Amino acid sequence: MKYTVELDINLPIDRVIDLFDSTENMYKWMEGLQSFEPLEGTPGEVGAKSKMVFLSGKREIEMIETITVKNLPNEFSGNYVAKGVYNLVKNRFESRGKNQTRYITEQEFQFTGFMKYLAFFMPGAFKKQSLQHMKAFKKFAECQIAE
Repeated sequence: MKYTVELDINLPIDRVIDLFDSTENMYKWMEGLQSFEPLEGTPGEVGAKSKMVFLSGKREIEMIETITVKNLPNEFSGNYVAKGVYNLVKNRFESRGKNQTRYITEQEFQFTGFMKYLAFFMPGAFKKQSLQHMKAFKKFAECQIAE
């Protein structure tokens, strides 16, 4: 399953990148993030692997993030592996003028086991969740006072 989601953030691109490119900020906008544990490399840099634990309802979801490309604002990509799910994510940012940035994410999912059936019957749920994460980042970013 592949899809692209876009939204505009009412901030200059440099500010958006500063906020996005911070592992400390993830807790402020990634709903359910309980922990972020570096496993290999420098967090946020190409080759880095980290364990992320999310709480979704009463369920704990553990995934491994591997950063594959970091060339901001043009691309920040990685893969995310959880039980039954392999997700390739490509994030891009484009300036839309002095105070607006377009945030674009391309997602590709591969599923195994039970997740294959869930994805078949609920494909819109994944796109909806991606958009929720983007909207949460937008809300967080737009509420920050320039430092």
